[in-house]
Amino acid sequence: MKIFPAIDIKDKRCVRLIKGDFNNKTEYKISPLEQAGKYKDHGFKNLHIVDLDGALTGETVNLDIINQIVRKFDLKIEVGGGVRSIDNIKKYTDAGVEKVILGSAAIKDKNFLKEACEKFPNQIALSLDAKDGYLSVNGWKENSNQLSLDFLKEVNDFGVSRLIYTDINQDGMKQGPNFEETLKVADTSNCPVIISGGVSSIEDIKKAKELINKNIEGIIVGKAIYDGDIKLDDLVKELDA
Repeated sequence: MKIFPAIDIKDKRCVRLIKGDFNNKTEYKISPLEQAGKYKDHGFKNLHIVDLDGALTGETVNLDIINQIVRKFDLKIEVGGGVRSIDNIKKYTDAGVEKVILGSAAIKDKNFLKEACEKFPNQIALSLDAKDGYLSVNGWKENSNQLSLDFLKEVNDFGVSRLIYTDINQDGMKQGPNFEETLKVADTSNCPVIISGGVSSIEDIKKAKELINKNIEGIIVGKAIYDGDIKLDDLVKELDA
């Protein structure tokens, strides 16, 4: 089971949003570089980064910070947040990022997703962010009117190497992930799935580990770490258990 501790960057700081709402955010004093170092020191090997400034602008706003993290720590990093062009994907892959996460741009333009998968084999992750079963786009502000599973079936053969499924209703709420819906996605997906949104306790991690043979590759943990609900010492034990 891969555990992806999360870093969301806004205005050069670590932040966490509630249900993706930029007006409902918590800022943390620790810098993204320091937080990445903390994860590395505890023994984590994977890292999930979202450039929230990028999500708002469509540019690689925090590429310099991500570059520093890649150079300083030997971590397998996946990065997302407003990646809308082949050029921006290349900036991240050139920086040494393991996987680039495509979301809204891929949902709005399936040809872009297909081209990205062809040009960057095994380096593209697809983020499906859903509310009541329907995909949301543009920083979760818009409903796409597409059912997650219907969209997935349309792009399943494009060559996506990882799928991240987030239930927006759960995200930042620390009420536990939507395992039931994630399993439906994993059952449909041609590539392994990462659980995202709502992780609140070590019990959620243990439950996720039970699904490892059901096309579930790992889980993202964010707000519960920052708020102290999950201790890094306890979390890292689940990597080895």
